[in-house]
Amino acid sequence: MFGLLKELFGIGPKVDYVELMNKKAQIIDVRSPGEFASGHIKGSINIPLDTLGNHLSNINKNLPVITCCASGARSASAKRLLIGQGFSEVHNGGGWSSLQAKIR
Repeated sequence: MFGLLKELFGIGPKVDYVELMNKKAQIIDVRSPGEFASGHIKGSINIPLDTLGNHLSNINKNLPVITCCASGARSASAKRLLIGQGFSEVHNGGGWSSLQAKIR
């Protein structure tokens, strides 16, 4: 149970998102295009979760990846998918608006 809570809500060791951005991290927003259009982090890439597997070539495996969505649930699924596809440094940034505050 704790593992699920940790995955969904980022409980556990703190991630330095500013440092990740300094390392040229890619922010992948896995919300729908409509949700993305209503607000998003500047420079983030919108790849809806249900199409992420078809767009892996749009993501650089050599750079850190931060996934985000509305609450953290879809971005947790995206993190698992990316790790399963060989991405080595993937972080669940949770909700996009809270992530935006963490990278400033």
